[in-house]
Amino acid sequence: MPSLTSMNGVNGKYHQSLDGLAENPLRRTWRGNQQGTIELSTVPKFDNPYEEREWIKEHMAAAFRYWGKCGYGEGVSGHITVRDPVLHDHYWMNPFAEHFSTITKSMLVLVGPDGYVSPHGAQLPINSSGFYIHSAIHKARPDIKAAAHCHSLHGKAWSAFGRPIDILTQDSCLFYDNLGVYQNFGGVVLAEQEGKNIADALGPKWKTCILQNHGLLTCMSSYSDILSNLGNTVDEAAFLFGALDRLCHVQLLAEAAEANGIRKSVISQEDAEFTAKTIQWWENVYVNFQPEYKLLLQETNGAFLK
Repeated sequence: MPSLTSMNGVNGKYHQSLDGLAENPLRRTWRGNQQGTIELSTVPKFDNPYEEREWIKEHMAAAFRYWGKCGYGEGVSGHITVRDPVLHDHYWMNPFAEHFSTITKSMLVLVGPDGYVSPHGAQLPINSSGFYIHSAIHKARPDIKAAAHCHSLHGKAWSAFGRPIDILTQDSCLFYDNLGVYQNFGGVVLAEQEGKNIADALGPKWKTCILQNHGLLTCMSSYSDILSNLGNTVDEAAFLFGALDRLCHVQLLAEAAEANGIRKSVISQEDAEFTAKTIQWWENVYVNFQPEYKLLLQETNGAFLK
């Protein structure tokens, strides 16, 4: 059990500690039977990079279907990229002018290091803005394996303020010390420099960013943590995006309430950091997307796997 450390004050508040908890943050979040025979499956390990490629594309197609369910479609806007495990200087991307809800594995396009469609995936056009944004991110941050950006309703509404969200709820601790803000809008991204500006706002370690007057950006990167050198699934980027959009909605509601005299309470730095050390762990983020993946399999009869 976690230890509880008393905090001075009349309210009798307490702060938890990681002392006595499992070293692996995922293992802190679930339990099985006393015999230890129940296990939780997470990301499969692959010896064959071509098999890994197919798994990545299946989950990438599911991420787009999830975006479609969430209503994130806005014409031709929005893109996800994932580094290819076979050709490491290439990345997969959605085709131009196709609704998120119709994406299948076979529709995904493999983009070469020159920024053009390669012959190895679907032979379909890609979004130019997506190229400028994602190529800059992947170049500036070699650790980033997946990046996701679109113009979701609550994300773009909150982006107009050009400021980060507050740490108001347990879920918002996903973004504690993990959220940049690009405090500028340089127009639709049709130039290499604007892509670089966005990558700079993401910084050297953050995995999420609010783009002022534009929308949201979420990424997943390989962790250099002592526990693992993993953490690179598109599932993580997709879940973080949905979570950040919902928290932008929460922030808008809280701001409206506060404007009417209801004071909001921000989570303390100590409690936010404690929570972040568990829920930001890559396996926990990945597992959080799996209910959506399983539901999509049922709802579509696996149509996105084709």
